[in-house]
Amino acid sequence: MNHSLSELIKTRTLTAHQELEKVLVTRMRAMRDAEDYLGLLQSFYSYFGSIEDRANLYIGSAELPDHLQRRKSASLATDIYALGGKLPQKALPADVPVIENKLQAFGALYVMEGSTLGGPIISRMVKKQLSIDTEEGLSFFNSYGDNLHAMWNTFKLTLDRQAPDEASADIVIAAAQATFRQFKAFLDQSAALI
Repeated sequence: MNHSLSELIKTRTLTAHQELEKVLVTRMRAMRDAEDYLGLLQSFYSYFGSIEDRANLYIGSAELPDHLQRRKSASLATDIYALGGKLPQKALPADVPVIENKLQAFGALYVMEGSTLGGPIISRMVKKQLSIDTEEGLSFFNSYGDNLHAMWNTFKLTLDRQAPDEASADIVIAAAQATFRQFKAFLDQSAALI
C-alpha cells in the first residue's frame, strides 16, 4: 500500500462522509429549541452506543490504549441528562454496520473518532442557534477539548498499524463506508419520526 490506511479511508469514504454531513447540517440548521437538540443527541447516542457495544467485543486497551477515554456514549448520556432527557434504546443490529472482527470495529471507530473533529464548530453553531451561553449539554461536541488533534493523530497512528495488506485495508474501509451510510439512513429515519 502506497498510502497510509487513514489516508485511504479518508479518500474512499469522501462521498459517504459528505452525504452524512449534509443531513447533519440540515438537521442542525432546523433546530429551534433545546428539544430539537436533545433529539439529535439521542440519535447520536442510539447509533454510536450500539456501535460501541459491538466494537468493544474486538477492541480494548490492548488494541487502543486510550480506548476508555474514547467512549462517545458516556458523554452523549451526560449531555442528554443535562438537558433533562432520557436515554433512548440503542440502535438495532439491522441499523448499524456489521462488526464481527477487529478490522470492522476500527472502520466504525474511524467514523466515530472523526466526528469529534467537527465538534468545536458544531458546538459554536448549537450555542448560537439556540442562544445557549453555557457548556452544559455540549460535552460530546467539545469532546477532547484542547487535546482534540492529539487524540485524532494518536487514533490515526493506531489505525494505520491495523491493516498490513490491501485485503485488510479493504475490510476497514468497507466498514467505515457502511458506518457513514447507515448513520445517514438512521438520521433520516429518526428525523421522520419527529
